[in-house]
Amino acid sequence: MMYDEYQDRIGEIVTGIVQQSDQRYTLVDLGKVEALLPESEQVEHERYEHGSRIKAVITDVREHSKGPQVIVSRRNEDLIRKLFELEVPEVSDGLVVIRNIAREPGYRSKIAVESKEDGIDPVGACVGPRGSRVRMVVSELRGEKIDIIPYNDEPARFVAKALSPALVREVLVDDEEESATVVVPDDQLSLAIGKEGQNARLANKLTGWRIDIKSESQMSEEEESVAFSDEEVEELAGRCCALTKSGKRCPNAALAGTRYCGIPAHQAQAEQEEAEADPGAGAAEGGEAAAETEQATDTEQADETETASETEASDGEPAGDSEADAGEADQKQTATPGS
Repeated sequence: MMYDEYQDRIGEIVTGIVQQSDQRYTLVDLGKVEALLPESEQVEHERYEHGSRIKAVITDVREHSKGPQVIVSRRNEDLIRKLFELEVPEVSDGLVVIRNIAREPGYRSKIAVESKEDGIDPVGACVGPRGSRVRMVVSELRGEKIDIIPYNDEPARFVAKALSPALVREVLVDDEEESATVVVPDDQLSLAIGKEGQNARLANKLTGWRIDIKSESQMSEEEESVAFSDEEVEELAGRCCALTKSGKRCPNAALAGTRYCGIPAHQAQAEQEEAEADPGAGAAEGGEAAAETEQATDTEQADETETASETEASDGEPAGDSEADAGEADQKQTATPGS
């Protein structure tokens, strides 16, 4: 009967009093039975003094000649889940769901939470007024730090939030490989990676994605070394190929079938690139323009020649008449004295 009772309670949190502790295990009095807390289920640096009260999760129940042997754990991730259920009514009622937990016992944990009801902030619910709820959980875990992350179905946003408290500039995801390249400001690189890579490891475990963290300067150096004419590299990256005023590549995703995003200035670059890629069309247009210019020039020259001819003709006629008139006047003057 006792065995069946505790067998059905696997995964539950229990509170007990430490009876005995040594290097191999710690005995915890649960009231009806004594539970065994093995060294493998203890948190490093935690000390369990005689008579102290602790909480743990039941992980296994074994049959024994003296009664059921209950195995409890302080390292199990379910301990954090159950502690939040005790402290946060929204979690116990199912209004806020803990989607995943990543933990390095005794040091730091990250939990991803999601709200099932509109109007409920999952992070705020778990933190509580002035941090009272999460403070109780941290106290029971003896100072273990906890990062509460809002869950998001979009991998890029979820990965960016998982690296909290570091600020993320952009995230480039590869859905097929389930990997993400995260770009952070230079002064946030060490914070994003964490002490001995702890923050990056927990984010990797929480999201299930392989995360590669790079600073902005590192990303710029790599982009400068990449030949932008290599279409395969750019298509795989899926990013707009246009350069911003700062000399960096545009972070927006390229439109389907193109290498540029929808920004008008970048679309203009795409049109210019298409024109350069098809010089035959440009040459034909240039030839037509040259022909039109040459024809216009010939027409202008012909008009100028015709105008000059008309001017010469008009100037020649008055000159002849004047000479004839002058001759007639001389003859009249000569005839007058003789008469």
